[in-house]
Amino acid sequence: MIVFGPVPSRRLGQSLGINTIPPKICTYSCIYCQLGQTSSLRVHRSQFYPPENILKEARARICNVHKNIDFITIVPDGEPTLDKALGTLVDVLREFGIKIAVITNASLLWNPEVQEDLRRADWVSVKIDAVTDKVWRAVNRPHPSLDIDTVLQGIRDFSKSYKGELTTETMLIKSINDSLPELEKIRDFIDSVTPSKSYIAMPTRPPAEPWATSPSEERITAAYQVFSEKLGAVEYLIGYEGNEFAFTGNIREDLLGIMSVHPMQEEGVRALLSRAGAHWDTVNDLLETGVLKEVVYRGKKFYMRTLPDALHGQ
Repeated sequence: MIVFGPVPSRRLGQSLGINTIPPKICTYSCIYCQLGQTSSLRVHRSQFYPPENILKEARARICNVHKNIDFITIVPDGEPTLDKALGTLVDVLREFGIKIAVITNASLLWNPEVQEDLRRADWVSVKIDAVTDKVWRAVNRPHPSLDIDTVLQGIRDFSKSYKGELTTETMLIKSINDSLPELEKIRDFIDSVTPSKSYIAMPTRPPAEPWATSPSEERITAAYQVFSEKLGAVEYLIGYEGNEFAFTGNIREDLLGIMSVHPMQEEGVRALLSRAGAHWDTVNDLLETGVLKEVVYRGKKFYMRTLPDALHGQ
């Protein structure tokens, strides 16, 4: 199936997915990929499906959807910029008057044709898991012809010319790219491309390599703080979707909704409880049931939503 959904997306609301790449054709073979190891590692662009066929399938899907669609998202089973018809596809999908997003690992952004194709989209997410060669190769396992400096320069160049909304996504893997020095280097690079928002992600589904698991809650909290020291808007991307972002009037749900996006300092939690006329017992209950976790970073207490078991490879 090329067109699927719409599905709820933390970043994009109700998202109609477009799967333009057969599995698993990619420029990377990331250790954390939920689709498993890459079966065809390549950097040469090809056309896989005629854009007019995808448009026809999208028309049929949209006609049968009885809800608003916020984005049409090109998010395939491989790297979307390997599709030589990507730019044409974005153009024909304009027929629906719906914003178009592309989620890319950014490995081909050094290619001017790829940059031109992506500039046609309204929203682009670029993957930045590492900025040092050794860590990049350990996490993303790129095609041998790719070079980390060339990839990073491509992202910089694209960020200067792109007029839409640019976001970044960084997948953290325990003991691979979660050290404080590495996090600071990643943050500094992200700062240089000035995205509208930076997302910190962890594996939420079985990864390609069973040992590619999430860091501890303490290290994830530290990553959030490191990123927030320089970057304007930082959020977790850990798989909690749906209506948890909305204000519910239920202090328990409001706390969980906020903490699934970012950790809260103790003083912030107490202020929210006070405005809601609630007491610290609510937090204690969530801690006792294991839904929340208290972590200490630089001498301050933070509270975050406990990660699903899958994040720890259980």
